[in-house]
Amino acid sequence: MQPARSRRAGSQPLPVDVAGVLSALPVAVIALDAADRIVLVNAAAESFLDASSPVLAGSSLRAHLSADSPIFSLVRQARDRRVSVSEDGISLEGPRIGARFATVTASALGDGDGSVALSIHERTIARKIDHQLVHRNAARSVTAMAAMLAHEVKNPLSGIRGAAQLLEQSVPAEDRELTRLITEETDRICALVDRMEVFSDSRPPSRGPVNIHQVLEHVRLIAQAGFARQVRFIEVYDPSLPPVFGNRDQLVQVFLNLVKNAAEACPATGGEITLATAYQHGIRLAVPGSDAPMSLPLVVGVHDNGEGIPEDLRPHLFDAFVTTKTNGTGLGLALVAKIIGDHGGVIEFDSQPRRTVFRVRLPIYTQPRASASKAG
Repeated sequence: MQPARSRRAGSQPLPVDVAGVLSALPVAVIALDAADRIVLVNAAAESFLDASSPVLAGSSLRAHLSADSPIFSLVRQARDRRVSVSEDGISLEGPRIGARFATVTASALGDGDGSVALSIHERTIARKIDHQLVHRNAARSVTAMAAMLAHEVKNPLSGIRGAAQLLEQSVPAEDRELTRLITEETDRICALVDRMEVFSDSRPPSRGPVNIHQVLEHVRLIAQAGFARQVRFIEVYDPSLPPVFGNRDQLVQVFLNLVKNAAEACPATGGEITLATAYQHGIRLAVPGSDAPMSLPLVVGVHDNGEGIPEDLRPHLFDAFVTTKTNGTGLGLALVAKIIGDHGGVIEFDSQPRRTVFRVRLPIYTQPRASASKAG
């Protein structure tokens, strides 16, 4: 794209990188041709439509939004009258975006060739940012709790277990069942504390280039061989993705946890899990220990067609011991939040009946710069 030119009062025209300006905008911008095919999208539009620019380019907008969406009426009005038309509180639905509420503006472009520009200002952007911060804080709170439990709980439990074993030698046979119960329960609590100790490990993970599709394929094979054998898997991958900057074993643990939760949420018959990847420009996040915001262009989505997450559970979903499972410990998503946070990434979710999606945003691997050769 050739740079456009802007004029400042009393000065010469200044070059402006239009593509750079579009990518910097937090509002989704989509350019359509006369047949409603997507010609151009910015980074926010990639995020909104949950697909990368190469996937979106040339596709019909109707492939991404429901056919009866009011957005098409706005497009027709803007095209026919060659004006800008706005509407607030439009409900936008699609196979990958779920249900969203937004303010939409459609503006005619060009010299009557039918091109239209859409700007979509989603009402939930601030809520998503808040969620990302909450998820990081939840992981940090679990880390502090784990360190406390290891010191304040585990040591006294060892004393209780030892006392129960001594008592077992001197009590009547009919009372030994009680001492064994004490021993078994202390062992169970110790095992739980052992699981929590992983949260107190503050060392940064060993990271390198990881092929995220190999990770997802490994997770899918494990799932289909066991807990998700009755579930249909759908893969929507962007094959051109660069490697993730991550730890392979920890990423397997993350997505195995998310896929297991998705499988348990799926209906008994007709269960579907979609694994999706995309590259989205312009997603940056300030990470502790880093002077500059980290780019998080790689997005991995785990979708399921279950009933959705209960409304009262959503604000606390990544807290420890929060679970809807009868025998669950509620540590799975807390561990996921910690690992993703340790990778400098973020995790977010959207949940509607028959469509829940967890999205993980991760940094990509960049080749280290070769050291400058010494002057000979």
